[in-house]
Amino acid sequence: MTRLGIIAGFGQFPFMVARGAKLAGCHVSIVGLRGLADPALAELADDFRWSGLVQLGGWIRHFKRKRANRVILAGSVRKTDMFGRFRLLALLPDLTAFRIWFFKLKDKRNDAVLAAVADEFAKHGIIMEDCVKYCEEDMAPEGVLTSCKPTDAQRVDATFGWRIAKQMGALDIGQSIAVRETEIIAVEAIEGTDRMIQRAGELCRRGGWALVKVAKPNQDMRFDVPTVGAQTIANLKRHGARMLVIEAGRTLMIERAKMIAEAQRAGIVILSMKGE
Repeated sequence: MTRLGIIAGFGQFPFMVARGAKLAGCHVSIVGLRGLADPALAELADDFRWSGLVQLGGWIRHFKRKRANRVILAGSVRKTDMFGRFRLLALLPDLTAFRIWFFKLKDKRNDAVLAAVADEFAKHGIIMEDCVKYCEEDMAPEGVLTSCKPTDAQRVDATFGWRIAKQMGALDIGQSIAVRETEIIAVEAIEGTDRMIQRAGELCRRGGWALVKVAKPNQDMRFDVPTVGAQTIANLKRHGARMLVIEAGRTLMIERAKMIAEAQRAGIVILSMKGE
């Protein structure tokens, strides 16, 4: 039997991973990140405990006690918290996390941080799995996923934005950009997609723009996989977007049927394109 550990952040993704792992016959140990994870996750776990955001050493010790030999990171976190005032007092990193953050990392971009976390687990015999291993059926299929179809102008924006977003992803800056009429309105960085959408709406008040969200060219499927859901659609509607462009086979769709239905009601096109 696979004994799987899940480090759970915000959102529905940890539920999807836990349900899929249980269906696959795994023993599931969940560490819920305090202030982010949903307490209802405990109902899906063989064992559950709360932890702080940067208690890496504690996570490892817990999973070793539970004899977990695989681990998955699932759910979002607010990386901006790591750059606030009095961050050491607020986050209280343990010695393992402190050592990696301040002494091991050459830069603090997502790939560098998460790869260091995976390496630390591996030192203790715990292998980090692809985060979508137990919910591959929820990855975006290729094509126009809504009944509303993209216009010729929207397809031009999609192709233009795709190329720029891929270049940005190669630099590990962010996954998303906002485009209208082959002009870049906003670029995602540490603030995350939702706050970038808000900024794009403020900058393009007449609306009609497109969000392009793609995987990195060499996407590590263990972490930071592009994720969209009904909340993404609600946010796009609120801020005047008219199209969402995602990458087929490499974007996780949370509650896909609900998301597509919400998009159709809002008149937002969902275009899922195959990566190069």
